[in-house]
Order: sequence, then structure tokens, then C-alpha cells
Amino acid sequence: MPLFADQIGFWGYALNGVLILISLVLMLIILIQRGKGGGLAGAFGGAGGSSAFGSRAGDTFTKVTLYTAAIWVLVIMINVKVMLPAKVVAPKPTANPEQADKPAEL
Repeated sequence: MPLFADQIGFWGYALNGVLILISLVLMLIILIQRGKGGGLAGAFGGAGGSSAFGSRAGDTFTKVTLYTAAIWVLVIMINVKVMLPAKVVAPKPTANPEQADKPAEL
């Protein structure tokens, strides 16, 4: 079994690109949120208690973060399903029915 996929295909590359894009958006949304410690602005000496997007922006960013994270998980699950190789079913051995009733000889 190879470590990396030999043939990913179009959907594998497309889903990986979408996954990277959603990941970057999710990181950006998380970084601009105002947390208890003041968010990213407080780390660089900015006003920690105020939000650049208004006082109601915290609720909106929380909802957007949750929806984006749910979409991210869904895309990962679809990506895993697409990237798994197809299961190969081994053909059943054609045994002689007369030999099936006899015990194996040692």
C-alpha cells in the first residue's frame, strides 16, 4: 500500500483547495474576534476592550465561526471519502463441493 495516493484525481485536488481556503478564512475569523483577553488587538498594544466592528459583532462572529467550522468538518469528511481507494473484493475461491464436507488433513 503506497504512502501517498498514486492518482488523486480532480475532486481530490478541488476539495483540498476548498479545504485550504476554508481553513484560512476560519483562522482569520478567529483572529479578529474579541475574546476575554482583548483578542489580537490586545496582544499588539491596541485597545483590548473595543471591537473594530461594533458591539454586536461578537455575536455575529461567533455564529459565522461555528458555521464555518461545521462546513470545514463536512468538507474534511467528504475529502476522506473521496481520497479513500476503492475497496477491492476478492473473488470467492471455487471449491469442489465434495471437498467442502471433508475435514482438512494434517
